[in-house]
Amino acid sequence: MAGIGFELRRLLRKNTLVGLIEAYTYAGVIGSGPWVFSIVGILLIGLFSTSVVVPVFLVTQFQTSVTYLVASSLILTGLVQLAFTRFVSDRLFEKKRDLILPNLHGLLTLVILIASTLGTLALFVLFPGLSIAYRLLMLAGFVLMCTVWILTILLSGMKRYKAIVLLFGLSYALVVLLALALRPYGLEGLLAGFDIGNLVLLAGMWTLTVREFSNKGALVDFSFARKELAYPTLMAIGCLYNLAVWIDKFMFWYFPPTSQPIIGALRASLIYDLPVFLSYLSIIPGMAVFLVRIETDFVEYYDKFYDAVRSGGSLEYIENMRDEMVYSIQQGLSEIAKIQTLAVLTTFVAGPALLQALGISELYLPLLYVQVVGAGLQVGLMAVLNVFFYLDQRRIVLALCVEFVVLNVLLTAATLWFGAALYGYGFTLAVLITLCTGLALLSRQLNRLEYETFMLQ
Repeated sequence: MAGIGFELRRLLRKNTLVGLIEAYTYAGVIGSGPWVFSIVGILLIGLFSTSVVVPVFLVTQFQTSVTYLVASSLILTGLVQLAFTRFVSDRLFEKKRDLILPNLHGLLTLVILIASTLGTLALFVLFPGLSIAYRLLMLAGFVLMCTVWILTILLSGMKRYKAIVLLFGLSYALVVLLALALRPYGLEGLLAGFDIGNLVLLAGMWTLTVREFSNKGALVDFSFARKELAYPTLMAIGCLYNLAVWIDKFMFWYFPPTSQPIIGALRASLIYDLPVFLSYLSIIPGMAVFLVRIETDFVEYYDKFYDAVRSGGSLEYIENMRDEMVYSIQQGLSEIAKIQTLAVLTTFVAGPALLQALGISELYLPLLYVQVVGAGLQVGLMAVLNVFFYLDQRRIVLALCVEFVVLNVLLTAATLWFGAALYGYGFTLAVLITLCTGLALLSRQLNRLEYETFMLQ
């Protein structure tokens, strides 16, 4: 998200309450807007379709199918998202902008081929009993989602945050309208609306990218795959982080006592999925604080520190900037902790009324409470990982992602073994332990920052 701080600092310079509210609102929309639009759009389709789609269970099948498309496409494209962003960043630093668009086309070609192959194997081999139309629409949706994630992270690197939010908002409004228009055709109609909306989203993002970068050479280039230009650690980090976030959901989906079959081999966990969804809505304020504090105060002193290193600043000034960086990180994490604590308390107070309004049993309350805590801790973990990325400590980030995956698997398995009273604690404890490890490593890294900056080059 480097670059968003320019707009946030402009709003904060007003030094007024209105400017402060504008900055946090802008950060909240930028940080959470795309996935909020996506989730709300899918929920609206289900809400408006229950009176027309017969049987109603088809709506659940649609929402489950889309959830699997999102999860699997994120994990697969995690292999290239961060690595390609770094490739683009390096080419921009070298002032070789003309290489970016051909390599984007090369990456998209590779992703489409791999996604099509894997999708075909999954849908036509593992799910032979489903209709041809359903399998084709699922395959198209999987390929589209994979390409959408690639262009989303590229546009983020280009600082086109407003465009991303606007495109997601318009595209998922179109998804809802098309799905409602096609809902008499059942599950296939709902999936067709979803696919067409994402195709429009992909076309809009690709158009923005083409306008940003010229293409004077070949249409397609695969330079990003060259060994000397690849970043294996970033590839592993992108895949492992997405896997860590989703692995507990898959475990609940395929543990028979906590799940039920939905369509083909796809399963869902009604006892786990809804509290997880509601808990992630609670992190919107935390994401806003994360962006405002980390991407303004921290980045400002980060730039000053390395500018002084490159330009021959005095050691005293460099140490002062390091101290300011440390202080800004402490303040940012402290504010994230405060706002997420407020979100947790609000959930504890409003949780019963919220579940009652949604027609959900209050038996879900304990799981909702622990998931809200886990989601809040994940915002803190994201902030710590973000700082490590700024410091280019890829090995540390990789180690933390491995720890996150392993802990989530082991602790979630333990909670499934011991029973319903501990459901949700596996993910939350995994995030907490990984966050504590990250904070300890970050403290050590910042204490050694001047030494590593000068002596390890």
